[in-house]
Amino acid sequence: MLSRLKSAARILLKGETQNKTRNPIPAITPEEVAEIKQFFPRDKFFILGHARSGTTLLMRLARLHPEVHCNYQAHFFTRKPLLKSLVDSPEIEEWLTRKSNRWNHGRDLSPLVLRAAADFIMERDAAREGKRIVGDKSPSSTIHGQAVRDAYAVYPDAKLVNIVRDGRDVLISERFRNFVEESKFLTAEDKRIIADLEADPAPFSDGRRSIFTETFIRNIAKRWADDLAEVDAEAQRLYGENYHSLRYEDLLVSPFEEMTKVWKFLGVKKISKTLAKAIQAEMSSNPDEEWQAQRNEGIASFLSKGQAGNWQRLFTARDKAVFKEVAGEVLVRWGYEKDLNW
Repeated sequence: MLSRLKSAARILLKGETQNKTRNPIPAITPEEVAEIKQFFPRDKFFILGHARSGTTLLMRLARLHPEVHCNYQAHFFTRKPLLKSLVDSPEIEEWLTRKSNRWNHGRDLSPLVLRAAADFIMERDAAREGKRIVGDKSPSSTIHGQAVRDAYAVYPDAKLVNIVRDGRDVLISERFRNFVEESKFLTAEDKRIIADLEADPAPFSDGRRSIFTETFIRNIAKRWADDLAEVDAEAQRLYGENYHSLRYEDLLVSPFEEMTKVWKFLGVKKISKTLAKAIQAEMSSNPDEEWQAQRNEGIASFLSKGQAGNWQRLFTARDKAVFKEVAGEVLVRWGYEKDLNW
């Protein structure tokens, strides 16, 4: 009794003691998922993939189906500050778990807050489009497996699609995006390469001279390899049958067949053959290529955007050796090479 009186007096004088760190945000429960789907009933999916791997093309094709809507770059789970930042503080935890807050029924409301926020953002768009399946595409280039774990904590009932592209072409596409955008991360050596490329592109076109620094190859190749390994492993572990992966190169070769697999995976009721023409029309345009040409036509025109195999004419012997060292085994694992003798 004396202890309780002292505690009450301390709270009266100084207020309730607050934790300096937040406890782990709990995962949403099956019961909470069932409850929230009464308000936000549309089926959800998320498209992941390393940057420059065809996530945007896949999004554009997915939403051609009359039942499917997809938008992009919400970065709920793939780029800081992340969706969970909405509740990731001791003050918010105290508010959402407070015993006097009878709305929480004795449980942290955080997962419901996160789910309701993301559901509303996506379903708002889908309702305007009159579609019953909705998803977001956000590249998972830096957070890797944690993105899958965070998604599962809020959306264990969602479906996950992961698109993979040859890391050597990812490397090239990433490099030219940085060149065209004049990235703030360009070094003095990067700028010298750009100047030389603009002055005389010939040596860069046939493998005599590299468009990369060794540091750039190592950084991007490792990030690509880590992303593929972690996302695929965690998605298989957590989502199981609700996980689907595809290769960008296969999408280019057989777009209707690959999109049919994706749409069936998402649970559409019907796939009309007329969608094949819509796919071809969509693939004939390349908004990213047009944007890069407007930004820096001289650099952008050097590279054919969206094609597979650009690395074969642009990689130098050194580029190949460094990429093999960092991520060669991943190329073999995903069927891009039979062995390291390339």
